[in-house]
Amino acid sequence: MLKHIAAALLGATLSLSALAQDTLSEGEVRRVDKSAGKITLKHGEIRNLDMPPMTMVFGVPDKALLEKVKAGDKVRFAADKDAAGNYVVTSIEAQK
Repeated sequence: MLKHIAAALLGATLSLSALAQDTLSEGEVRRVDKSAGKITLKHGEIRNLDMPPMTMVFGVPDKALLEKVKAGDKVRFAADKDAAGNYVVTSIEAQK
């Protein structure tokens, strides 16, 4: 019984990991506005938002994320809508 539970938990963890990877989008940082908590990204398709490629400004609720990137960086990021319906970046990392 415990083996079945452990296997189910492992499968769920792997599925969530794959889902997280699937929701990451690629882009290039055009501008970082740390004081306003905003970032301008030229991005590819954002599947979870059904958004085509474009350049746009996103809010960044966690301003510490803006310390990780600078203009010109190629990035992978996750975006979503906040409670007010604004597009926000929830995670971001520079690509090596």
